[in-house]
Amino acid sequence: MSVHGNAKLGPAGRRALVARVERGASLRQAAAGFGVSPATAHRWWTRWRQASERQRCSLACLADRSSRPLHSPRVLSSAAQAQICAARYRTGWGPRLIAGEVGHPHSTVSKVLRRHGLSRAPRAARDPARRYEWPCPGDLLHMDTKRYASFLRPGHAVTGVRDKRGLSGVPGGATSTPTRSSMTTPASHTPSCTPTSAPTPSPASSAERWSGIRR
Repeated sequence: MSVHGNAKLGPAGRRALVARVERGASLRQAAAGFGVSPATAHRWWTRWRQASERQRCSLACLADRSSRPLHSPRVLSSAAQAQICAARYRTGWGPRLIAGEVGHPHSTVSKVLRRHGLSRAPRAARDPARRYEWPCPGDLLHMDTKRYASFLRPGHAVTGVRDKRGLSGVPGGATSTPTRSSMTTPASHTPSCTPTSAPTPSPASSAERWSGIRR
């Protein structure tokens, strides 16, 4: 049993209201006891009095009724709605273009498309996620580096060195798969006047690295 958000009486309150009227209280007295208007008390009492025994046992007579009208004389016929849906399937146009083809206002076409679930084009199917996992921690490392815009070199809080001479490198982080454990690599302390170069890997170490990636 659904109750709208502004209702003062829930299912239990409505049942208690009609029970108080059954015990001899007037509609005005029952309405004042539950803090509602006499018209509200009259509505629920009338529905309870006109309901069958089965509806009273299930409290279906005290449920909120749908606000949808029982008859809509100005609604489009099923054939006209099928024509609009067919134009949507055939062309993929929006309400304004379809309205020019079928001869109905675009607002009406939009309501028909929304009613049939065709107001938005279906999303394209996504490719399955490509996941990878390495058997041992350290087989594959993800290295992330970042250069801060406020200064060119990391300070002593990162390097632990209070030397104002040139520092090369940027702070970075490495993440190991599959443990996803991360570690931060501080910048290396190298004087700016002394050029440095990375050591050239030997052929054996390079082959071992590529063979690990191919596994």
